[in-house]
Amino acid sequence: MTTYRDRAEAGRALADRLAALIGEPDVVVLGLVRGGVPVARVVAERLGVPLDVLVVRKLGMPLAPEVAFGALGPGGVRVLNDTVAAQVDPADIAEVQHREQAELDRRERLYRAGRPPLDLAGRTAVIVDDGLATGATARAAVQVARQLGAHRVVVAVPVGSDEAYEMLAAEADQVICAQRPPDFGAVGAYYDDFHEVSDEEVTAALAAAG
Repeated sequence: MTTYRDRAEAGRALADRLAALIGEPDVVVLGLVRGGVPVARVVAERLGVPLDVLVVRKLGMPLAPEVAFGALGPGGVRVLNDTVAAQVDPADIAEVQHREQAELDRRERLYRAGRPPLDLAGRTAVIVDDGLATGATARAAVQVARQLGAHRVVVAVPVGSDEAYEMLAAEADQVICAQRPPDFGAVGAYYDDFHEVSDEEVTAALAAAG
């Protein structure tokens, strides 16, 4: 089990695992905001494909926010887990959705300034994050990417838990996880530098990618 110096080094390791996509048509790398973007930037550069961001907001249970009853994505996409959502009062659903939609809209305005709306129709979407703990956000991202028209969805991460990997393997067309330590803890434990990624770092990565 090795640790990564930072997200850029993790991106280089991940890109090696994705080399089969070099030369494939209509591939786009999507960094999950925010921590996945520095990883995705390196992956996109190495593969020679476009970089974009996927803003996904989990809809968490009012008294247990880590448990998602659904998710929101760009373009008005909403994914609901009907079984879990049925346990939530409709007024609470509306409140959580209103709050998360406001944050999604803020980030979309910030990150997409001057960029066209995200269009995944017919494309291979490679969803990149800096790690998988529960996998809930990545799972929501897969569902959002499919609703946005992606032909194929690949999840790629430098490190993750076995449980999250197995869950995502049932959702995505392919899951690439460079390391799956048996005693997985917090994602940050596998990085020497795991600073909180700022909005400025995300917008700089997108600007550099063109």
